[in-house]
Amino acid sequence: MTQRLGLPRSASGWVPGERMIGHARQPLPDIPSDAPTIGVLALQGDVLEHLRALQRVGARPVRVRKVEHLDGLDGIVIPGGESTTIGKLLRRFELWEPLRAALADGLPAFGTCAGMILLSRELDQAVEQQVLGAMDIVTRRNAFGRQIDSFEADLDVEGLDGGPVHAAFIRAPYVVTVGEGVEVLASVDGHPVLVSQAGRLLGASFHPEMTGDDRLHARFVEMARTARGA
Repeated sequence: MTQRLGLPRSASGWVPGERMIGHARQPLPDIPSDAPTIGVLALQGDVLEHLRALQRVGARPVRVRKVEHLDGLDGIVIPGGESTTIGKLLRRFELWEPLRAALADGLPAFGTCAGMILLSRELDQAVEQQVLGAMDIVTRRNAFGRQIDSFEADLDVEGLDGGPVHAAFIRAPYVVTVGEGVEVLASVDGHPVLVSQAGRLLGASFHPEMTGDDRLHARFVEMARTARGA
């Protein structure tokens, strides 16, 4: 079941995009000493929302804006935003090749919306756009329509306890084809919108950071923790 976008307040009592003045911040849990360090690519997009979600699930979140910020990471989140803009900024900040190399070397990654587009090996579109090529998926940008076609849906996610995930799709992509090593975890109208690969890569068409449900962030943190111990 889907419905037009009308997001509820998140668990932190604040809707992304609202002014923070006048909204009390909720206390966050203490970060364990052995918490995975998870970077959030902080060039454009939903950076703050991901940082908060990661901290709520017990990770040590850090912003990634420079090459040296990649050092010591157990995983990285590439947020939603505008994929061509994020790609241009990655090159401007000389992060494109170091990030691609880190992903090829096994750095766990969670790409949401534009982030999933950038993690793809190929895009299903006529306009050429470089991607990082970390996941063996072919992705179609704006696959569900324009901004006015944004919607919400309750997704049954394979292997995730606690009932459906309420997901926000905003100018969302979906996966057109998947490689042999890619697991489809959730779909909308037969189109994969949540995929996983090699136990360390997670791609979502939607914005899990916007709805106050942190289970996918928790899942990714556990993926990063497991990869660190491998």
